[in-house]
Amino acid sequence: MSLLGVTTAVILAASSGATSLSTTSTTDAGRIAANAGFLLGNAHRCGIATDRVVKAGQLIRELIKAASKDDKEQEDATDQFATFFLLTALPEQGDGKLVASCNSVTSEFQKFERHRIAGGAANPSSNKAVGNTPRPAFRLGDGE
Repeated sequence: MSLLGVTTAVILAASSGATSLSTTSTTDAGRIAANAGFLLGNAHRCGIATDRVVKAGQLIRELIKAASKDDKEQEDATDQFATFFLLTALPEQGDGKLVASCNSVTSEFQKFERHRIAGGAANPSSNKAVGNTPRPAFRLGDGE
């Protein structure tokens, strides 16, 4: 296990326990965590720059937080994210491991990086507040 891999996992997982792996997520937060852990772990394994993986991990943490109904669900999803990340970032040799093609991983990671959340700070040029569009002044001639 490389020092860089461990450091990245610690940064992404914060203080997560990351002890169990549930492959059947029933919550939105759990599905986000499993898919993102798989993608980001493989991205790290495939040599995508650590700062890019960490930045994506921070966004995933916010998505998990937004999708969680309570603190327990958020903690469980964060544990699941960290588990998938570690299993794919530092796979052991052997059959049946969670390893994806680096070409596919790179392509999917780039799609994720290009994705912008409406109203989010991910795209500063269009960082207008949602719902604060000025209304034109009412004129008596309108609609009468």
